[in-house]
Amino acid sequence: MTVNGNPSPSHLRVAIIGGGPGGLATAIALSKIPNVTVNIYEQATVLREVGAGISIGSNTWNALELLGVADTLTSGHPTWTVLNMNGRSGEELARREKVRDETGRPPVRTQRTKLQSALLAHVKPGILQLSKRLVRMVNKDREGVELYFEDGTTTTVDLVVGADGIRSVVRDTAWPDYEIKFTGTTIWRTLLPWDDVKDLDPRFEITGWWHTPTTHVYFSPVGEGLWEIASRAWQDPEIHSANKKSWGVPVENSHVESHFTEYLPQIREALGRVPPDGWREFAAFAGPELAQLTAWDNKIVLVGDSSHALSGAFGSGAGFAIEDGYILARALEYWGNDTGKALPLFDAIRLPYYSRMYAHLASEADKRTAKLKALGNPTFDERVKNKIITDGGKDMSWIYKNDIGAAWEEYAQQLDATYT
Repeated sequence: MTVNGNPSPSHLRVAIIGGGPGGLATAIALSKIPNVTVNIYEQATVLREVGAGISIGSNTWNALELLGVADTLTSGHPTWTVLNMNGRSGEELARREKVRDETGRPPVRTQRTKLQSALLAHVKPGILQLSKRLVRMVNKDREGVELYFEDGTTTTVDLVVGADGIRSVVRDTAWPDYEIKFTGTTIWRTLLPWDDVKDLDPRFEITGWWHTPTTHVYFSPVGEGLWEIASRAWQDPEIHSANKKSWGVPVENSHVESHFTEYLPQIREALGRVPPDGWREFAAFAGPELAQLTAWDNKIVLVGDSSHALSGAFGSGAGFAIEDGYILARALEYWGNDTGKALPLFDAIRLPYYSRMYAHLASEADKRTAKLKALGNPTFDERVKNKIITDGGKDMSWIYKNDIGAAWEEYAQQLDATYT
């Protein structure tokens, strides 16, 4: 077989660090390429998703279709309508009605574990290795990268894929000066039976955010009779700190409820119906934009949250990670597993995409700040309205309707025109 002038693809040893959606999706995509040996190294002893719900929209469906996984994900609650509400008064501030698109699949909110299980069903046996906590990496130049794990084992590979999230060990090692910082936001998540809360307010069955100026409570069914609460509170990070490792830790119910005392009685009651030990706490961290997503002479590449530490700003992090894995595989396939050519191509496609996200967030923050300044001494309700994110004429289809398959074909055609 000839791949862009190469008689056959060279053999490539790949280590994927992290067994979340990004790591699993990347393994699926890479496993379809000839002469690629893939292993996923996951630090957990049992593969499990930490969190509650996850949104699957058009962009994620597109990526799952390309991997052959879409039909395996059958659980979830359609989110055709999304609300933004004033959490104290109950006033409806924004309502988004989604329309059907070319994927033919509904936007859904589902359990994170369901997405992980769907992906895992397509990972070849023997690829996933558990209880493998990466502690050190050494650049061995032409010999590759040597990985050292907490259990004392080592391995040497040609390519390391950092799919280990916003607290990435891979990124911290290859980009030692990179630093993530506490954003001031703490998130508390839980799942409970819908039957336990459906008597409180009919609007709770509609996916939506209930806001105060510095907090919000997100409610959504996630299918199979379960209901999600994701509540957030912001405190000035210049005053308050958080442990970088505070991710999915149990927390007392009273501590969570103490942050939402201004809300409507039915919202406070919903929080009060969470069973003891039901909440998990997540401290939100974020970091600056990276100049490139590859390192160590194209032996390291970042995918998913490790590559853009935005702390879930767009609510589509799993989709982005799956897109990354797909593009990485296509780039390697195109260049016959030559990382020296494939990784710069991955950078060229994905880096501008994430750069656009950083620019968008900065622009939105500037607009909110300017509006608050113009209001002078805003009321509670004015401050709530100012923080609501709506489509409002801003075209976000480049994120939520992104067709990663079409994006790749466009780049591939340009490459073909250049090299033929």
